[in-house]
Amino acid sequence: MTRPQRGYLYKAYGAWHLRFREDVWQPNGTTGRVQVSQRIASLVECPRKSDAMRLADEIMYRVNNDLTSPFSTMPMVSFVEEVYLQHVESQNRASTLKGYRDIWRNHIKPRVGEMRVRDFRTWDGEKLLKRIAEESSLSRASLKHVKSVLSAIFKHAKRSGAINGVNPVQDVSIPKARESEDTHAYSPEEIFRMLKLFPDPAATVMATAAFTGLRKGELRGLRWENYKEAEIQVTLSVWNSHVSDPKTRSSKAPVPVISLLQKFLERHRAAVGSPQSGWMFAASNGRPLHLDNLVRREIRPVLEKAGIEWHGWHAFRRGLATNLQSLGVPIKTAQAILRHSDYGVTANYYVKTVDKDVVEAMGLVENACNERAMEAFASSSAPVVN
Repeated sequence: MTRPQRGYLYKAYGAWHLRFREDVWQPNGTTGRVQVSQRIASLVECPRKSDAMRLADEIMYRVNNDLTSPFSTMPMVSFVEEVYLQHVESQNRASTLKGYRDIWRNHIKPRVGEMRVRDFRTWDGEKLLKRIAEESSLSRASLKHVKSVLSAIFKHAKRSGAINGVNPVQDVSIPKARESEDTHAYSPEEIFRMLKLFPDPAATVMATAAFTGLRKGELRGLRWENYKEAEIQVTLSVWNSHVSDPKTRSSKAPVPVISLLQKFLERHRAAVGSPQSGWMFAASNGRPLHLDNLVRREIRPVLEKAGIEWHGWHAFRRGLATNLQSLGVPIKTAQAILRHSDYGVTANYYVKTVDKDVVEAMGLVENACNERAMEAFASSSAPVVN
């Protein structure tokens, strides 16, 4: 049995350091027992040796009792890029991986240096978030996202045996920062004004976004075989070239199609040869239409000339939620229409037909603006196939 180490505590360069021997992760994936010296606190943080000794005892207890896996001695950079992000890739959607990777590379990685996983403390997280807030223009909401990713890294480190005990990011506070700008929700007036300006497929894509509340990836993933007059079954989501299931289980559900939207869809279907299957909004190469390209090439230039600001595809989804609320639709019914995951996930996942309340709610939207809607449909340009 290996004799327990006491470690050697000493002062150097205005800080307390602890020297001991441990199994350290090597770049080739193995571990080797070497002598290490670890900075544990500055003299400002721990002016007395007794204070530093308590920290040293905690470290030596962990080392002597082998409470962590070899991952614990990996530099954070290596652990995140070789272990954590691979885990995210295996468990999550491609868009989620990109979001986590961007936050890691842009905000966290440049500021952790050679710090090892096991050495990261709540105080380090506090300083890290503060530096990010001071050195960037991130909003408070964005800083919350950074903390969320950092916390997820250490949750996985705990599951992997790299750390033991409480997640060090748990009690990290969010620094003061600017509040996020209010997100926009398209009003019925804005929607019908825009619909008058565009030919197909832009007009029909925008109408579908406005009157179903589908997310951008779900719009790209729509297929003709899942459209049955009064409803569309949402079964796929497309992000870049990745085709996957919708965002949540409850998202994979039927969406009611009001009569106005049926007119747009049937006109678009006729213009592309009346297909019974395939992508509903397809590019000339047969792949799902790239909505960002559609915005850049066709939508933005026209809206700029008309003096209308483009707020993104999600503004249609927010607009539908806002319009439903203004019409007095119960929040639970609105959640069913928007297929939010916190509305009866299990029940919604197995529902095969559109609930009666959902159909009636969408009917209210249609009746409230029927006259302007028909005018927008009649005024939109003749179908154009790209």
